[in-house]
Amino acid sequence: MAYLAPAEFVTKMVDSGESKLLMSTRDTLIRSYMAGAILALSAAFAVSVTVNTGNALAGAILFPVGFILLYLLGFDLLTGVFTLAPLAVFDKRPGATWAGVMRNWGLVFCGNFAGALTVALFMSIIFTFGFTEAPSAVGEKLGHIGEGRTLGYAAHGAAGMLTLFIRAVMCNWMVSTGVVAAMMSTTVSGKAIGMWMPVMVFFYMGFEHSIVNMFLFPTGLMLGGKFTLLDYLIWNELPTVLGNVVGGLTFVGATLYSTHYKTAPKRKVA
Repeated sequence: MAYLAPAEFVTKMVDSGESKLLMSTRDTLIRSYMAGAILALSAAFAVSVTVNTGNALAGAILFPVGFILLYLLGFDLLTGVFTLAPLAVFDKRPGATWAGVMRNWGLVFCGNFAGALTVALFMSIIFTFGFTEAPSAVGEKLGHIGEGRTLGYAAHGAAGMLTLFIRAVMCNWMVSTGVVAAMMSTTVSGKAIGMWMPVMVFFYMGFEHSIVNMFLFPTGLMLGGKFTLLDYLIWNELPTVLGNVVGGLTFVGATLYSTHYKTAPKRKVA
C-alpha cells in the first residue's frame, strides 16, 4: 500500500478542488447523479442487511462498499465537494472563485438528489410490488427512520435542531476523512482500506448525511411514512446540508490545508 506524505496528499486535495470548479456542467451533473444513485443503493443494501440479520453493525460494515465504488469510479458527492472545492479558492488558483464554488455545490446537490430520488422510486416499487401491496419489512423500516429523524427532532424543539446539526457536522468530519484517506494511497486496496473505517463509523453512529437522507426520506414518504415533505426539508435535509458544510470544511479541509499546505514558519530557537 503506497503511502503519500501529508504534504503530498493535501496538494492533491487542492488540485482536486480546482478540477471540480473547472469541470463542465454536463460532467458535473453526470458524475453527481451517478454518485447519488450508487450511494442510495448502498444505503438500501445496508438497511436490508440490518433488517434481515437484526444486526446494525453488519449493515454498517457493508455500507462503505457503495461509497468506495463511487469514488473509485470518479463520481462526486456533495459532502466531498464541500471539503475540496473551497481549497482552490483559498490557494488563489486561476479561475477559482466563491461564485464557482456555489455553482459547483448547486449542481452537485441537484445531481445527487436526482440520482438518490431515482433509486428511491425504484426501491419503493420493489418493496411494494409496484405499489399494489403493503411495504416489506425493509420498506417499513425506512418509513420509521424518516419519522424518527424528522418528527423525533422536532419533538425536542431547539435541542432537537442542535442535535441534528451536530450529527451532520460529525458525519462529514468522518466522510470527508474517508475522501482524504483515499488520496493517501496510490493503490486500489490502500484507497479502499482508507475509506472504509470513517464511513463505517458515520453509518453505525447514525450521523446525518445529506445524500443518504435524499434516499431514506423520499423512500419513507413514498411508502407511507407519517411525516411530510416540509418535515423532511426543515427538520432534516436543510440543517444536515449546513452541518455537512461545517464538518467537512472546518475539521478536514481547512485544517489539513492550514497545517500541511500552508505550514506556519518554524519557531526560532534563541
